[in-house]
Amino acid sequence: MFSFLKDKIGSDKLHHPLVIASLIIITIGLGIVIARGGIMIALALLILFPVIVYLNRFLNYPTVGIFTIIVFGFIAIGLTRYIRNIPLGLSVDGFLVITYVAVFFRHFNEGIKWSQLNRDLVYLSIIWFAFSVLQLANPEALSRTAWFYAMRGISLYMLLLIPLALLLFKRLKYLHAFLYIWGIFSILGTLKGLQQLYFGPDAAEQFWLDTVGAVTHILFGELRVFSFFSDAGQFGAAQGAAGVVGLLVALNIKGRANKVFFIIMGVMGLWGMMISGTRGAIIVPMVGGITYILHRKNFRTILVGSLILSVVYAFFAYTYIGNGNAQIRRMRTAFRPEEDESYLVRLENRELIASYLTSRPFGGGIGSAGDWGKRFSPQGFLAQIATDSWYVQIWAEQGIVGLVLHLFILAYIFLKGSYLIMFRMKEPELRGIMSALMAGFTGIMGASYGNGVLGQMPTGILIYISWAFIFMSQQLEREYTHLLSIGKSPWSYKNYS
Repeated sequence: MFSFLKDKIGSDKLHHPLVIASLIIITIGLGIVIARGGIMIALALLILFPVIVYLNRFLNYPTVGIFTIIVFGFIAIGLTRYIRNIPLGLSVDGFLVITYVAVFFRHFNEGIKWSQLNRDLVYLSIIWFAFSVLQLANPEALSRTAWFYAMRGISLYMLLLIPLALLLFKRLKYLHAFLYIWGIFSILGTLKGLQQLYFGPDAAEQFWLDTVGAVTHILFGELRVFSFFSDAGQFGAAQGAAGVVGLLVALNIKGRANKVFFIIMGVMGLWGMMISGTRGAIIVPMVGGITYILHRKNFRTILVGSLILSVVYAFFAYTYIGNGNAQIRRMRTAFRPEEDESYLVRLENRELIASYLTSRPFGGGIGSAGDWGKRFSPQGFLAQIATDSWYVQIWAEQGIVGLVLHLFILAYIFLKGSYLIMFRMKEPELRGIMSALMAGFTGIMGASYGNGVLGQMPTGILIYISWAFIFMSQQLEREYTHLLSIGKSPWSYKNYS
């Protein structure tokens, strides 16, 4: 069709009578449709064009799918406060499936390089997901529906995201873009949090507080800032990780613009962590800092870093400086658990769970505790007890067997990743960036002791993709070395087709 236009160029194509007639017919047709359908049809048609363009880019470049998943990981839960009764959290699942479809069709003729997935990281994710599937046979489980919802954050996203990242993010430009998207949304998250703190929540956020959120987010008359995240605990831990990653990347990456951006990301991330009022989040920069110091293998760095961490610990544990600030005062209780009544309650809850699990080595079933337990099996024992910690939730739902397996997987990833960074990588800049990603991961591991953050969005998504980059570090380093050898910057998009 329109083969007569193949030799035409530019605006000459629009001069042909058939093209002009076609445009007139389309315009009249759209006018009739809009006149009959009203403003909603007009808006739908207005949105249709960018949607078609987006889907075209998506199907031709499946990496668009992963970037979309990252973005929705940040905003999906927050959007539910404005768009109610629509499970936007499931949008991440939908984009994961569509991305796999796009990968299949994009590489239908040339084939998928499955060798890229022949990594221990993929096998670990398969083992962990398989154990989650076996939990369907757990005789203690009260709801299969709860299993479906809960296992997504526990193991499904890990299983689906890691292979996608290994297949699609195997170039330095994707590492650069990933870090920038993380930084942009972390900065926006803190700005939104500052708006809530100093100007108050907007109408939709206030409705959420009035209906369900105030119990945990207004303590002693003070707001625990949650930004556009699911809750203050997730906001604080995620921003703590962004602060650590941002500042450590800025310390290593070359280029003034890069350094300025990641310094802003780091400072805003730590600021967001502080205003969240999440006590456990303070562990993120501390554990992350220790990880980075050990990776440096430098006595002077270890000494200076240890002094800085000691000063921070002493500030919170042994002084009352800044106690007039509600955020600092709440953070300080994390270093003085004997003064914190909620910590004592957590210890009592863990004793109850330990007694319950004495005869249940595989736990009470995925989805039996926490919010999913309250929603789908409120009559269950675990639904009555707050787990708080990510590890306690794994322990309660999957028993000591599941907890040991989970901790083994996390320990393996940390040790193998640290080995690659410390002993296999040679380029200081890229090694420092990978160490920053590992520091963000270990910080989240620390924060997960007090809050259930690891399996939530966006933290889980960011961590799983970080693992993929770390385990591909030697492959990325070869590209990095090649670009340097021909006099090109590894972070310039002009180097890529």
